[in-house]
Amino acid sequence: MILTLNNGIEMPALGFGVFQTPPDATADAVLTALNTGYRLIDTAAMYANERGVGEAIRRSGLAREQVFLETKIWISDYGYDQTLHAFDKSAGKLGVDQIDLLLLHQSLSSRFDLTRQAYRALETLLADGKVRAIGVSNFTPEDLDALMQEAGVVPAVNQVEVHPYFTTPAVQAADAARGIVTQAWSPIGGITSYHGTRTSPIDDPVIAAIAAAHGRTPAQIMIRWHLQQGRAAIPKSVRPERIAENFNVFDFELTAGELKTLDQLDTGVRGGPEPQDVTLEKYGRVIPEA
Repeated sequence: MILTLNNGIEMPALGFGVFQTPPDATADAVLTALNTGYRLIDTAAMYANERGVGEAIRRSGLAREQVFLETKIWISDYGYDQTLHAFDKSAGKLGVDQIDLLLLHQSLSSRFDLTRQAYRALETLLADGKVRAIGVSNFTPEDLDALMQEAGVVPAVNQVEVHPYFTTPAVQAADAARGIVTQAWSPIGGITSYHGTRTSPIDDPVIAAIAAAHGRTPAQIMIRWHLQQGRAAIPKSVRPERIAENFNVFDFELTAGELKTLDQLDTGVRGGPEPQDVTLEKYGRVIPEA
């Protein structure tokens, strides 16, 4: 399943994420994903595993243009010149000359002047052909409005937390109004497990019932829910059987009623940090050179 971004670039709707994948396990996990059929790989400078992603692509034997490669600039590298250099760091670790989709990882609302400068650098990289598309991650509707007061290029993607327990309808509506693809991180709600006592969507009885009706797993039901509603999704795993399971979602369909039922599971409770809480003081860290 392919999505066409607002600049005409085609992007696979289903990708493979490597958030919190250990650097020494990344290459094997990504290689397994590529052998399974995934053609979008999502990483980030902050994940410290870009080298493993690049190694897997080289080991796969696939031509560079067969893999849609996506990474993200961390807040410590915001600012015009700093972000241009951050591209060089990521490209060097990935071992590529061009990145398909480059995102700003957070809105950094406490220093939005740096965010604007960083996005201007992304626009330069796009104009220079070093990236094929640019976007943002964890941006609220207010962040998008503030960015577009000065930006000349509408983001192609906004990568945000979306799963049945946190459906972000306001963000999705703001994205859709600007022709921005919403890309779901934690698409099966794994982020909720970090809070200990909170129930995960993977264990929800409503989702289990829908899964049983289709002879599928809860994870497959949630991924299919994203795809049928026009979102991109980037599930992650290091287990070969899970990697394959999460990709095996193209031969069945959920009904309109089932999609609505999944929508109604929304709790409005975010699993990850509130975007405005991500500050340089709390989350700043040096991103190593290539």
